[in-house]
Amino acid sequence: MTRVTTEALKVLDQDPTRTAVLTDFDGTLSEIVDHPDDAIPAPGVVDLLARMVRRFGRVGVVSGRPVAFLHDRLPVPGVTLVGQYGLERWIDGAVVVDAAARPYAAAVATVARDADAALPGVYVERKGEIAVTLHWRTRSDLGGAAERWARARAAELGLATYPTKMAIELRPPVDVDKGRAVEGLAEGMAVACFAGDDHGDLSAFAALDRLVDRGLLTAAVKIAVASAEAPAELLTRADLVVDGPGAMVQAFGELTGTD
Repeated sequence: MTRVTTEALKVLDQDPTRTAVLTDFDGTLSEIVDHPDDAIPAPGVVDLLARMVRRFGRVGVVSGRPVAFLHDRLPVPGVTLVGQYGLERWIDGAVVVDAAARPYAAAVATVARDADAALPGVYVERKGEIAVTLHWRTRSDLGGAAERWARARAAELGLATYPTKMAIELRPPVDVDKGRAVEGLAEGMAVACFAGDDHGDLSAFAALDRLVDRGLLTAAVKIAVASAEAPAELLTRADLVVDGPGAMVQAFGELTGTD
């Protein structure tokens, strides 16, 4: 399903020291798995990131995962890690949480406890103290009930809901998303790209477009990683579409070589 050849990526190589290479994790650098704890980087990803750090001005992973999870799976010095859609960062060897999210810790704990009791068969993923995700990938028949329950409890507890692939997240109603994270990581760069595979990555695409429109970037590349679950809008808005994490690694690998 690759729609455009990797010629689209050559703009990233024109001035590597002023280029930001940014990417999602799940479905982009790792295959989608039934249980979220089982996700690991696709073959070659860790070495690829290390090569990119040596070549490009900035390399970052922006994910909905807790940032401690990203640090465990991607132990690559020099890679900027942003978790929880921007609510967490890994800085100087520690997790740094957006202060605006902390007041909601009790509500998040409550909804996690209640979900365990109310939704048997749904996997309740606790994402530190600031988010809970309800997964029904292995029980698709429970998706409708889980979504209705999540939206009702979120309204009662003052939390926001965020739909993702066969799951829904409950989190603090703080105005952050991948787009804001990308804007920050692209600051001071001339060129940037972002690779992703899900609805949450659309805000990153929009951020790149805004930065180009404002003259803050001279060029940007939006990369969609295709799958049966990838949203059509993401594929349509992308400059480059690749077939899964393996193809994403190959495309970036062509830029960095094997040094």
